[in-house]
Amino acid sequence: MASLDTVSIAILLGAVLVMAGILSSLLALRFGAPLLLVFLVIGMLAGDAGPGGLVFSDVHTTYLVGSVALALILFDGGLRTRFQSIRIVLAPSMVLATAGVLLTALVTAPVAKYALDIYWTEALLVGAVVASTDAAAVFLLVHTQGLRLRPRVGATLEAESGTNDPFAIFLTLMLVEFLSIGQSSAAHVAFEFAREAVLGTVMGVIGGRVVVIALNRVALPQGLHAPFVTTAALVIFGAAEIAHGSGFLAVYLAGIIVGNRPTRAHNSVVTFLDAATWLAQIVMFVLLGLLVSPRRLFDSIEPAVIVALALMVVARPVAVFLCLAPFRFNWREKLFIAWTGPRGAVAIFLASIPMLVGLSKAYLYFDVAFVVVIISLLLQGWTLAPAARRLHVALPRAERGPRRVELDLPGQLEQQLVGYPVSAKSLYIRRGLIPSWSKPTLVIREERILTPAEADPVAPGDYLYLLAPPEKAEALDRFFVDMTPSSAADPHLLGDFMVSGEHTLGELAEVYGVKVNEAQAKLTLSDYFDIHLDHAPKEGAELALDPIVLVARSLGGGRVVIVGLRLPEEEDEAPPSTRRQRFKRRLAEIWTQVAGV
Repeated sequence: MASLDTVSIAILLGAVLVMAGILSSLLALRFGAPLLLVFLVIGMLAGDAGPGGLVFSDVHTTYLVGSVALALILFDGGLRTRFQSIRIVLAPSMVLATAGVLLTALVTAPVAKYALDIYWTEALLVGAVVASTDAAAVFLLVHTQGLRLRPRVGATLEAESGTNDPFAIFLTLMLVEFLSIGQSSAAHVAFEFAREAVLGTVMGVIGGRVVVIALNRVALPQGLHAPFVTTAALVIFGAAEIAHGSGFLAVYLAGIIVGNRPTRAHNSVVTFLDAATWLAQIVMFVLLGLLVSPRRLFDSIEPAVIVALALMVVARPVAVFLCLAPFRFNWREKLFIAWTGPRGAVAIFLASIPMLVGLSKAYLYFDVAFVVVIISLLLQGWTLAPAARRLHVALPRAERGPRRVELDLPGQLEQQLVGYPVSAKSLYIRRGLIPSWSKPTLVIREERILTPAEADPVAPGDYLYLLAPPEKAEALDRFFVDMTPSSAADPHLLGDFMVSGEHTLGELAEVYGVKVNEAQAKLTLSDYFDIHLDHAPKEGAELALDPIVLVARSLGGGRVVIVGLRLPEEEDEAPPSTRRQRFKRRLAEIWTQVAGV
């Protein structure tokens, strides 16, 4: 009976922990990745050195749980990554994910050698363990800090964090193998790297396409699509690992393939994986906390702090600035990317590998990684938003998205039903705007279901349902959030030829002579972007307007608030210099009025 009581207590504690994890997701939006440290502390308190007194030293179970959790995190990150957004930053991201990890490890190694009094190979292993940024921490920080990063900066960070883990794992395994066997060769390392990269890529792409085909052709019962995709991600990971490819690279690429193809139940899959990855992180942090010995940690905390500071202040910035030197990033963007390199559970997970194979000083690597993660999440996690504002790489995003409901329509993949509560201050009510690719279908008013014609006009408090392509559903959000006042331009983000989005096309036509019809003349520049873009506006988005090109330069409340004007290189009707000078003078007058100077 005592053994049955033990099982019941274990079930109770496990259920309480899962419930705490679910409720903690409400705080994640406010505190971000540092909230996970609470569960790390819970694990420490439950361990043999804490009041819980639980003796836990099962490294194999920890490694298994960590592998599953990291695979799901990377798959979820790939699922959310739009290929269109990362395509332009593939080169810098790949350089950061490979050469950047190696440079970080190399620069950290001398500090680790002298601070920890270890051999060079051991010091390089310490550097490899803490060299990669944590995908879960980066994704969580970027999406929960209330920031809208510049597209290129945000895409670079997400692509790098999603692809640098496989290289860090490979580097760690090679060094552990060298320390275990005592010999290796450059040819062996090159062969292993090529095999893992090629097989991981092939199996990830093929696996992702198979998942898409299965989702769209197999008639699964309602509610099983998300568990199927989650299980398929783990199948892809396991198959790639058995084939001696990089399973972590494979699941990330599979996530990108699935996330960028039209599939059934896309919204439910993303929602389910959000919950699964959050709970997986919590379990992983608790298990890692159980492995920590506070007494042993106290002996190495001072050199570990030195390694952590050297990593954040020296190694990571050096690697970022060198790797991004060939690319067109300004110093503010490089500095922000250098600072946004939080270490998370991946570093502790990698540090468990030496413990798994029984290396000498294995617990030293684990303790150092533990301290690095705590300092990184606290310092970098809670200073991300101030750093972004001070370096002018992001604008604050105070508004939250509306409550969007997405319903799949059986029998086709091109359209789905998207529903929103209608607010009195929304763009839809105040301007009557809706994109041409969406179609209002029904209105719910006071628990009555009406057609758009019966409900005309749609009023605040109604629920409006529209038909829209699944990949464009998120772009509808901006029409149903409360409109915010236009903001003044940030001089660090803008250049010449900038006007407020509140100016109309008619005003622009008077200045430059562009041709617009009467219906368009009353549209503001912000309205023009809302109507003609088939996705949510982003900085750098372009729309042609007769001979000029409108460029989105600043956003607020999900809308374009500052518009750049790209002039044609040649003009037939007037000399280019004269026309451009006249246009520039007129724009200067408009801008002076807008800025109130």
